[in-house]
Amino acid sequence: MAQPAMEESKKLQGETVTKLRILSHDLSNYIETIMQASYLLAQAKLDENNKKWLDLIDKAAQDAAQVNREIREILRSQN
Repeated sequence: MAQPAMEESKKLQGETVTKLRILSHDLSNYIETIMQASYLLAQAKLDENNKKWLDLIDKAAQDAAQVNREIREILRSQN
C-alpha cells in the first residue's frame, strides 16, 4: 500500500520540478527584457538622479539573474 503513495509523491515532485523549470525559464525572459531596457536607457543622457535609479534597476536585474541561475542549478540536480 505504501508503494502507490510513494510513486504519487515522486510524480508530484516531478510535476513540481517541471513547473519550476517553466517558471524559471519565463523569469529569465523577463529579467532579460529588464536588462535590455536598462542597457538602452544607459545610452541616453540622464541626469545624476536618474542614473542612480538606473543603476538600482540594473543591480537588481543582475541579482535576480544570479538567483535564477542558482535555482536552475538546483533544478538540474533533480534529474
